[in-house]
Amino acid sequence: MFDYCIAGSGLFGSIFAYEASKRGKKCLIVEKRDSIGGNCYTKTQENINVHLYGAHIFRTSSKAIWDYVRQFADFNHFINSPLANYKGEIYNLPFNMNTFCKLWNISTPKQARDIIESQRKSALKNLKGEPKNLEEQALSLVGSDVYEKFIKGYTQKQWGRECKDLPASIIRRIPVRLTYDNNYFNDPYQGIPKGGYTPIFQKLLSQCEVRLNTDFLAHQEELKSQAKKVLFTGAIDSYFGYKLGALEYRSLHFTHETLEIPNYQGVAVVNFTDEQTPYTRIIEHKHFEFGTQERTIISKEYPQDWDKSKEPYYPINDDKNQALFAKYQELAKSEANVLFGGRLGEYKYYDMQDVIYAALELVKREFAQ
Repeated sequence: MFDYCIAGSGLFGSIFAYEASKRGKKCLIVEKRDSIGGNCYTKTQENINVHLYGAHIFRTSSKAIWDYVRQFADFNHFINSPLANYKGEIYNLPFNMNTFCKLWNISTPKQARDIIESQRKSALKNLKGEPKNLEEQALSLVGSDVYEKFIKGYTQKQWGRECKDLPASIIRRIPVRLTYDNNYFNDPYQGIPKGGYTPIFQKLLSQCEVRLNTDFLAHQEELKSQAKKVLFTGAIDSYFGYKLGALEYRSLHFTHETLEIPNYQGVAVVNFTDEQTPYTRIIEHKHFEFGTQERTIISKEYPQDWDKSKEPYYPINDDKNQALFAKYQELAKSEANVLFGGRLGEYKYYDMQDVIYAALELVKREFAQ
């Protein structure tokens, strides 16, 4: 008999399993994939740690979270400094003075501020009331040039809808830096685990029984009978058989290529911001760990519509879906000895540091003395 059966070996479930094991609890991990780690899984190929399910760059402003994760791995000093490729033109991200210098052939923060303010005022003149959609919101924040080159095409690919058909709330603010600083994140603690993420999960789950290629929902009666409690980190609506309807997501498809060259794009992440390029990003994995291998591996990231046969990545947190999620939350309250958590269990977009914090908060509640 297990104390906990944990459905999903991603960060949330694995952190909980580790902390429960520390407290003498016996945990069973069931994972429908053939690998542990969820979307953080890294696979070593060509001596390169490949992020098979998209780039995972750890960053946090919390020293407590930083210290916690470094129990399980040494981290390098990788700083995310992605590029934007707009129809072959290369710009620095996030929007900063390097971006504006190339975009407008200027050199001072005042020149950049004046251009943005002029374009913002022009956009605001055409508005009747508050911005009603994402396009109006973006134009009112940064003006036409930044919107057209860096936001419009990328966003429409990401969400599969015209910006005019997306809610303004998706873009509440657009970071603009009037400094020559290409550091994408403001967090003081950033890095990539040396050797990839998979060794972290091996340590987290070292005291647990792990069953791969096992779909919890297909065997739930048997698995529930083997454990006192269940932690379900899959999609909350799938647990209930979509009986109230399916929550909506965007999904992703990845292609991976090994190239017979040592360096393809010179940076880990390039965003393709035009609408015509079918993928949103190319990841060159060796640059996460400053690799010097003779070959390189790249991954292209294609957004796609989600259905039940695809992996859900980004919750569509509009009013309709949030109302449906609230109904599933009410159903969840009636499930005796079943906990729900993580990105899918809580229908919430989490960065890694957010997942760790949420998992540790559940641990506090579950094991409160």
